[in-house]
Amino acid sequence: MRRAVLAVTGVVTATALALPAYAEPTRSQATGQAAEYVVLYEEGASLEKARAAVKAAGGTILRENTSIGVATVRTTNTRFVADAGRQDGLAGAAANRTIGQAPKAVRNARRQENVEKEGRGTTGQRGPARGDRGSEPLADLQWDMKQIGATDKGSYKIERGDRRVLVGVIDTGIDGSHPDIAPNFDRRLSRNFTTDIPVDADGNEVDGPCEYTGCVDPADVDHNDHGTHVASTIASPLNGLGMAGVAPKVSLVNLRAGQDSGYFFLQATVDALTYAGNHGIDVVNMSFYVDPWLFNCEANPADSPADQAEQRVIIQAVQRALDYARGRGVTLVAAAGNQAADYTKPYTDTSSPNFASEPGETPRTRQIPPSCVSMPSEGQGVIPVSATGPSKRKSYYSSFGNGYVAVAAPGGDKYDTADRRLDDNAGIWAAYPESLARARGELNPDGTPNVPYIIRSCKGDTCGYYQSIQGTSMASPHAAGVAALIVSKYGRKDRGGLTLNPRITESILRSTATETACPPGGTYTYERFVRQADGTYTRVVTTHTCEGTESRNGFYGDGIVNALRAVKR
Repeated sequence: MRRAVLAVTGVVTATALALPAYAEPTRSQATGQAAEYVVLYEEGASLEKARAAVKAAGGTILRENTSIGVATVRTTNTRFVADAGRQDGLAGAAANRTIGQAPKAVRNARRQENVEKEGRGTTGQRGPARGDRGSEPLADLQWDMKQIGATDKGSYKIERGDRRVLVGVIDTGIDGSHPDIAPNFDRRLSRNFTTDIPVDADGNEVDGPCEYTGCVDPADVDHNDHGTHVASTIASPLNGLGMAGVAPKVSLVNLRAGQDSGYFFLQATVDALTYAGNHGIDVVNMSFYVDPWLFNCEANPADSPADQAEQRVIIQAVQRALDYARGRGVTLVAAAGNQAADYTKPYTDTSSPNFASEPGETPRTRQIPPSCVSMPSEGQGVIPVSATGPSKRKSYYSSFGNGYVAVAAPGGDKYDTADRRLDDNAGIWAAYPESLARARGELNPDGTPNVPYIIRSCKGDTCGYYQSIQGTSMASPHAAGVAALIVSKYGRKDRGGLTLNPRITESILRSTATETACPPGGTYTYERFVRQADGTYTRVVTTHTCEGTESRNGFYGDGIVNALRAVKR
């Protein structure tokens, strides 16, 4: 059974958002410095009442999202969380994590990027291209598009997407100058909702030195590379350069909520979602979870009262933003997660909190019951997407769960190979910012790549770079691209654009997915030979259990999305 998600309807009750009687002051507050909080207004409370309540609790509003009733507040009141909880008109408060500390272990893990860029600390390999050459120079590498029928002989013949359909990429940004993204990039509508963090509380660089004034990047920049890859998979054009996306004629809108370092915090996330609802975005892709908690629990004994209160606020604020966006025509698509975990079963989390309000707070071991939720993927109205490899097996890292996963899509599995050794061609190839390739020393003086996980494609004097990544972050944009094709094909005209009820979009996406059964016996054993730094290989074996029927199960949901079937019905 799917994890229960708290619905935010009507007035929030005191029981549902019970707050600690007292929260210890942060280090900055103890020394008289101001701290920041994200405050959730009570459902149904007037803005005047909520603002007065913030002031009565000793807070000053820095910015406010009036669409859903969320504000960023600064205060020197050491009892702000408790005082805010007693105010009529406020539902709760959570520490604003955008200034704080990334624990060293987490920083190192993020630097290595674990699953998504596995093998980059070693030599890696790239095998021969797979399949037939298509109209784009690198189409032979796109086993993923062949798997879902997004090819010249497939969906491209029937529906390539409509420029009036807007796909919002809620991620680390989009390199709007990339030649295989620029033709479909909507610079006018794109926004950056984040302020990067030059250093944490210990003086360690988190996002690195800020390049732009105020640490706010322009809305066409991606200093991380994640968002650019996602955007390319959705909508790289058919232009004779590189490769094409699932919906090569739809428009891409950068709704940046992720830091350069890859953190996604609450305020930026809800701001991006409400902006999508207010500006006619048709589909959003969300390949992330809201930091600092992988899973948010309402009353987990493993958490302090203050942490429980914070997680309740995260659940309700994100759900409120999801409801707002979906209620205004936005189809919500999200990555299922890379923990190789069954989200419908108890789970041991050792990664949270992955960002601290103050130095000293580090990730701890927490026993997570299925009632806890990862946001936004477990939010109501969201379409969670698991990942497949070239053989169509569920990727070894992909999280799953019967009743959790809605559909599956290609996300890459670099060990889904004949010898079970890493092959970059079994990942997902998509656009990569040239500026990052140069800054990271991945190019030779003549511009050719010097690493196997990057390739270059040129058309005349114009060249684009592409990298191979794997992850449910890569699966989700394939599903978002198919959703964009559905809106393009079946949507109706609305205020100069096209629109389609998200319920209809989701229904078509699910009903046209290719039903894929669980492995025989219900279990699948993954064998990987992982290359070590010294050149030796370590054999890794894991087993995952799939529950459900052929038509709906925990590995594939309703099936693997299919672009051709979605537009041919």
